[in-house]
Amino acid sequence: MGERIAVLVSGSGTNLQALLDDPVCGARIALVLSDRPTIKALERAESRGIESAILEPKDFEDRGTFDRAVADLLRDHGIDVVVSAGYMRLLGPAVLEAYGGRWLNVHPSLLPAFPGTSGVADALTYGVRVTGVTVFFVDEGMDTGPVVMQEAIEVREDDDWDSLEARVHEVEHRLLPAATAALVEGRIRVDGRKVTIDGGSM
Repeated sequence: MGERIAVLVSGSGTNLQALLDDPVCGARIALVLSDRPTIKALERAESRGIESAILEPKDFEDRGTFDRAVADLLRDHGIDVVVSAGYMRLLGPAVLEAYGGRWLNVHPSLLPAFPGTSGVADALTYGVRVTGVTVFFVDEGMDTGPVVMQEAIEVREDDDWDSLEARVHEVEHRLLPAATAALVEGRIRVDGRKVTIDGGSM
């Protein structure tokens, strides 16, 4: 079966669905972890018979305790690769120490532009003509890790949040599975901030 993937989610799970539907990634997803109960992403996991878990920060005395619980849960499930797919929470050193270089995230902008939780809205507010999607390795910063894949998206004159977000999601749903597949297949090499993908990139 190869490497075991955990997907971290906080919402509807459309990126999770793209991973589940990918021929390389789908069979390797062993755990879906949420920081919120009763979300659509958990239903997607259940429909595929994939184990899910919920760890809510409010149930822990502080952030460090929560982070350690996440890291312990991932280790207990024999997870090799972690993918944040719309997971709206920063995790700290405990998870990074265990999964640094094996942990991907996706962001709705061409990083380093517009980090944080409102990349699409920020692009519209700033008036840029081009935005995009970035898949990157998680490091200790917010959306600051080495870039694995990027794809540009034109911002049209008549775009609003809904129309631009829809095109961003289309790209996310291609790039995140492609990058994850390259990682679990051992085709990614990292030299400082430079990432090379054997067999080409998108």
